[in-house]
Amino acid sequence: MLPEVILCDIEGTTTSISFVHDVLFPLASDELESFIGKEFNAGSIKDELEVLSSEFKVQSEKEVIELLQGFIKQDKKHAALKSIQGKIWRGAYLDGRITGHMYPEVKEAFELWQSKNIKMAIYSSGSVEAQKLIFGYSDHGDLTPFFSAYFDTRVGHKRDKPAYDAIAKELSVEPSKILFLSDVPEELDAASDAGYQTKQLVRPGNTAERSEKHHPVNTLLEVL
Repeated sequence: MLPEVILCDIEGTTTSISFVHDVLFPLASDELESFIGKEFNAGSIKDELEVLSSEFKVQSEKEVIELLQGFIKQDKKHAALKSIQGKIWRGAYLDGRITGHMYPEVKEAFELWQSKNIKMAIYSSGSVEAQKLIFGYSDHGDLTPFFSAYFDTRVGHKRDKPAYDAIAKELSVEPSKILFLSDVPEELDAASDAGYQTKQLVRPGNTAERSEKHHPVNTLLEVL
């Protein structure tokens, strides 16, 4: 049975882990101090600063920078950090310093799924803004018209079943009619527990162990 919706991870699924860890994260880390310095009193990151102040009691510009740099080193997936990273990356995409890496078959796979009237959505630990940027400024051109919805950790964490319950409810689709694609077995386990169809992307550079439970495939063209 074909799914009604394909819910797709990004890192390790459509995009190489090395692009995220060797390009995006260092860029955000390198530019964090200057970005916070410019935006601290400008209002553009007011919501993020209020969250950080409430949760971690940071008040000064220096304290915020130190806290966020620590998050980056720990690979802590905090929503405020992800939002600020997305704003930093936006500048780099807009001025052409980077384009969003996509595996070679990504656009062809998206076109195939679209031809079968399958809707597509994204679920990533990166912010919705960052998701739209990586696909909007991809090295295959603007891929955002393929997607009908985007989800980040505001809906829940990717290794927790309730997140997938919430996504199915938001999409108004029965979980059994959603196919979730990821390289991480723990994420696939959570989606499977919610009743989703699941498949694991096994690619060079992926760090997760191969899971026979989730019918591993090597490219997006093999998932249907």
